[in-house]
Amino acid sequence: MVNSHRKLIFHIYIGFYCSAITLPKICICSQFSTPFINQFSKDPEAFPVTTNGEPFPWRDLRLPHMAIPLHYDLLVHPNLTSLDFAASEKIEILVREATQFIILHSKDLEIMNATLHSEEDLRYKKPGKKLKVLSYPAHEQIALLVPEELIADVRYYVAINFQAKLADGFEGFYKSTYRTSGGETRTIAVTDFQPTEARMAFPCFDEPLFKANFTIKIRRESRHIALSNMPKVRTIELKEGLLEDHFEATVKMSTYLVAYIVCDFNSVSGTTLSGVKVSIYASPEKWSQTHYALDTSLKLLDFYENYFHISYPLPKLDLVAIPDFGPGAMENWGLITYRETSLLFDPKTSSASDKLWVTKVIAHELAHQWFGNLVTMEWWNDIWLNEGFATYMELISINATYPELQFDDYFLNVCFEAIAKDTLNSSRPISNPAETPTEVQEMFDVVSYNKGACILNMLKDFLTDEKFQEGITHYIRKFSYRNAKNDDLWGSLSNSCLEGDFISGGFCYSNSKMTSNTLSFLKKNVEINEMMNTWTLQKGIPLVVVKQEGRSLRLHQELFLKGVFREDPEWGTLQKRYLWQIPLTYSTSSSNMIHRHVLKSKRDTLELPEKTSWLKFNVDSNGYYIVHYEGHGWDHLITQLNQNHTLLRPKDRVGLIHDAFQLVSAGRLTLDKALDLTRYLQHETSSPALLKGLGHLELLYHMMDGRNISDVTENLKHYILRYFKAMIDKQSWSDEGSIFDRLLRSALLKLACDLNHPPCIQKAAELFSRWMESSGKLNIPADVLKIVYSVGAQTTGGWNYLLEQYGLSMSGAEKNKILYALSTSKHQENLVKLIKLGMEGKVIKTQDFAPLLHAIARNPKGQHLAWNFVRENWTHLLKKLVFVYIQYYLSEQTCKRKKKGSKTFYFQQVVKLIKYHYRKFRKYRKPKISYYFIAQRVYIFQNRFLSIAFLVREAVLEVLCPRPSPGPD
Repeated sequence: MVNSHRKLIFHIYIGFYCSAITLPKICICSQFSTPFINQFSKDPEAFPVTTNGEPFPWRDLRLPHMAIPLHYDLLVHPNLTSLDFAASEKIEILVREATQFIILHSKDLEIMNATLHSEEDLRYKKPGKKLKVLSYPAHEQIALLVPEELIADVRYYVAINFQAKLADGFEGFYKSTYRTSGGETRTIAVTDFQPTEARMAFPCFDEPLFKANFTIKIRRESRHIALSNMPKVRTIELKEGLLEDHFEATVKMSTYLVAYIVCDFNSVSGTTLSGVKVSIYASPEKWSQTHYALDTSLKLLDFYENYFHISYPLPKLDLVAIPDFGPGAMENWGLITYRETSLLFDPKTSSASDKLWVTKVIAHELAHQWFGNLVTMEWWNDIWLNEGFATYMELISINATYPELQFDDYFLNVCFEAIAKDTLNSSRPISNPAETPTEVQEMFDVVSYNKGACILNMLKDFLTDEKFQEGITHYIRKFSYRNAKNDDLWGSLSNSCLEGDFISGGFCYSNSKMTSNTLSFLKKNVEINEMMNTWTLQKGIPLVVVKQEGRSLRLHQELFLKGVFREDPEWGTLQKRYLWQIPLTYSTSSSNMIHRHVLKSKRDTLELPEKTSWLKFNVDSNGYYIVHYEGHGWDHLITQLNQNHTLLRPKDRVGLIHDAFQLVSAGRLTLDKALDLTRYLQHETSSPALLKGLGHLELLYHMMDGRNISDVTENLKHYILRYFKAMIDKQSWSDEGSIFDRLLRSALLKLACDLNHPPCIQKAAELFSRWMESSGKLNIPADVLKIVYSVGAQTTGGWNYLLEQYGLSMSGAEKNKILYALSTSKHQENLVKLIKLGMEGKVIKTQDFAPLLHAIARNPKGQHLAWNFVRENWTHLLKKLVFVYIQYYLSEQTCKRKKKGSKTFYFQQVVKLIKYHYRKFRKYRKPKISYYFIAQRVYIFQNRFLSIAFLVREAVLEVLCPRPSPGPD
């Protein structure tokens, strides 16, 4: 699944950032045993109470394993007029241990009846035995009580009839709507089950370990089509004009990968080299935007089959653009669902960044057909095995199939996004306990996706491309149609060679293909499992501090943190807890050779073979760590960049800029030193390095501007224009050049217009005026479309016209650009209108409301407006957005732990801390203090808020958590 970005989190910038807390471990045994049955028989009052007042025979969140599913026969009939559905299923189960009940997941389903059949019942067509159904909604479980004990190692068949409303929101089996150009609203029905929502569509064993086969039948009207995981084998005509589509049985898979859709979409199709039919579906008026996705999918599916040496196991693959969708996409096996903006590409309105996004999301979901679908994690604590691998495979597949997209450079930002989260004390380990549905949802974050991908890339660089590819192929083959965990991956990467090729210590390699340097390095006997557990089982990112003393290098590692500083009491305690095995790489001014060393201890010393004027650690930024150069280390690097920056690799220059500003935000490096580093950028020709430097300068500018520090803001503005004006002025307002040339053009022109650079404002206003005069028919280059719209939105007439065009546009890419432009208005009445439209959910869809609030909050004129709106409408937002956002912050278990304090207590603590730190900041705002110093204090002040962000979350919990329900904790 791709989170946008990867499921949307209710993320509102309000002058400080809110971040989630890692919840404590909850130890729950999921195994069922005979003593447990005896305990239930002797003391039923020790168990939960069902909706009808009877004791529920199971008290754990995880299902017992005494019965497992083998096959589901599922018939579904959605009614798109009454917005409900009726369904029936027959589950073939294997009883592994004698029992008198079966526990299934079920949520918001009305169970009409349930019947148990033995194989003998079916053979002789006997009616079967009626089952009593008990419901325990707190755990989203039902119990089927059988009249006679089920016998171990025998197969039974459970038949259930049920019905429900098509869900609101984006989970389970839900309704989605779209408007035609003629103003007609049409409804479709679609599923999204990951991670724990299959239970909202049919009673099931809704845990990834319970893999089974599924045979699906769907009833529909003739004006609709039905899609599911497998190809349709036949259609039967029923009474009243209904049709019933029958689909092939699926391969063995987890419930969260089941999918079906009833819609009126059109498609375009093609066939891969191995004969797999690939189809792209979209609403009829958006069919013309499907062709890029088809070409991309065909090329990527061919690549993956060749890379893994494992064929895609299904005969077809459908990719469907859904009008209302929570995540960016969902990897349902054979029927991948996407947000429209993640699949459709409109050449007229889709920019370079839009193309990059669509390509990476398709690459991500297709990688899941192997990582996640063919091999699935045992439990959600290891969801990174799915999501981290799929994110990593974006890099491998796009580099191979679309080298012109320069995804290797883009991947640096994937890791930088992970670092931004991982430098906070509120981060979590990659592999983290998660039991409740809410805790499971919280695992779908930048840690699982981005950090997971980055440590895999670091490991690939450590092992070499060849051995890493062999290892993951071994992993997929060994665990196909099965489940795996962390250690299974490390085992495969350590043992991917033939017996004769294996070298002890976690490595195997072909001697003929190893350089002498690598061979010497590998003899240091690093254990893969031991090393990688330091990256997956503990949170955070290491800071490697380097000090050069002649030919000696003094190294030490520590936990890198923002918001917690050396003078804070908890600093020392935190540092003692963390130690990584870090595969270091470094280069020097004396040689092009990449040197390697594994730092296993807190401190270490290396001896250089010769004197060097500078050295750079973390070559090409392949490692997941930050580097600080003590002494004159930074000065030597800055000197080299100013003299001849090309002696450092392009990615190394990007990494230096990133690390410098990270260190500034943690108070480890002065801002003037980081700005000295950026001065060389006026001579830089590498677009990724320019984008990184400009990004930090823009962030710093908006930080000052947002706090009305006019003197510092003006000085920063002049600084930026002084060094980049020539580069800005030579940009063309076009879509020409390489992908990063285009991205750089967009960034430079956006920054110039944000700084009110007259030539930029004038050109954008001219283009917008011509566009309005053409009634929206003028084709403005897509890469500058957002900039032109944003300048145009500053007038009343322009803003109103953009809002009108937003409702008419058939391009999701264009609607996103218009919505952003509307949010930049300096008139609060316009921003209030946008919020009202977002709450209504008609003109502005609910799925776009959180990004809209985020954009408004980034606008200095909307910052307090957005915060006040969220604070005053929190209960209403909870009801409206619970299915998308709030679940990421709230947990029933967390709520139960809140035993004291008023609803406003934590808000009061937040306010107190903000005022305290703001007073500390204000004392530096004196005329004699340098602008550098003021800016740095703001930068650190910004990150100080991160250390109190957990209090904001606690405030939310205090306001929103319901009273603990009666029953066992």
